[in-house]
Amino acid sequence: MKRINISSGSKYEKPIGFSRAVRIGSIISVSGTAPIATDGTTHSPNDLYNQTKRCLEIMEKAINEAGGQLENVIRTRFFLRDISDWQKAAKAHGEYFSEIRPASTFVEVKGFIKDDWLIETEADCVM
Repeated sequence: MKRINISSGSKYEKPIGFSRAVRIGSIISVSGTAPIATDGTTHSPNDLYNQTKRCLEIMEKAINEAGGQLENVIRTRFFLRDISDWQKAAKAHGEYFSEIRPASTFVEVKGFIKDDWLIETEADCVM
């Protein structure tokens, strides 16, 4: 099967050796997606809701570039620095997925590559 690698242009992709998303056949997997602004800085520092929305925007763009749509998402994973704020991330998730309702996981992690990231997200799709 043909492999399609999707890049977001993140400075982390090349040195780490990953793609924003990969499509093989009818499956699209979206890598851990951080709240990176278009200029490479952190989008909305100290604002989990808007960081979550930025992650979802990046994910949706990658899914679309791979030939999919949000309706193809079957699982999301949300990694939060502080699980007590889960409702802020869940609100943004609901704005994208309240009708699609993929399987979803929210977990707390110790930290991220950058200290001002409050969240990273992942998604899997089947078309």
